[in-house]
Amino acid sequence: MNSFSRKDIPIIVTAFGTTTSAFLTYEKMDAVFRNAFPDNPVYWAWSSRMVRDSLKKTENRIMKDPGTVMSELAASGHEWAVVQSLHLICGHEFDRLVSQERPSGFRTSMGLPLLSSADDYVAAAKAVARFVPLEQDMAAVFVGHGTDHPAWASYPAFESILRRFHGPSIFAGVVEGYPDIDIILERVVAAGFEKVRLIPFMLVAGTHFREDLTGEDDSWQKSFEDRGIAVEVTDYGMGHIDMITKIYCSHIKAALDIIPL
Repeated sequence: MNSFSRKDIPIIVTAFGTTTSAFLTYEKMDAVFRNAFPDNPVYWAWSSRMVRDSLKKTENRIMKDPGTVMSELAASGHEWAVVQSLHLICGHEFDRLVSQERPSGFRTSMGLPLLSSADDYVAAAKAVARFVPLEQDMAAVFVGHGTDHPAWASYPAFESILRRFHGPSIFAGVVEGYPDIDIILERVVAAGFEKVRLIPFMLVAGTHFREDLTGEDDSWQKSFEDRGIAVEVTDYGMGHIDMITKIYCSHIKAALDIIPL
């Protein structure tokens, strides 16, 4: 391509992937992306080889990795693409996406994960206002995947911003890492809450939701119930909320804007 406008730039939306029926969430997000960028072709890629292999085996679903999508775009004459991460924080998966090898002569502009700037934290905190309990004896507990990456601090930071807007009944913990269920449970008990609303701070309510949040053994729900705390569960992830998807849209726009014409 000898000349182009930013309207010519493909957008490669890149998710970790899921082996559950939560693809309905991806479809919902896809509609928001295509509406926001009607002049840019939108492609999807999946960063998890395990998920790609599993769905190929169980459903014969072909899911392309980011490198394959980039190679196909390069072969069709594109020189640039926006690669928009659907990760929630800038952890290991995002690092791998950034470092992935590109086809020769093909350039990318990276769209950052959900929580990347102070403005992102504020926008995300406002986007989840629907989960703030109306009952005084109920706490809202957001549960993320967690990580041993230095980005683990994103979760306590998000709790701080959430509390700034929604008050002290908000907690944020993780399945793996800090702060874990034991820490959050003790904090909720010490604060005297009799009920909790568990909210998956995950893009989709997938395997972690079914096994770690609501499963029969050692789940967050069971841990709270064992301490006599009633549990209400939100059965969808952050990708279901259009205001969250619009934060990703702002990152796509930023990535498009820095591409030279």
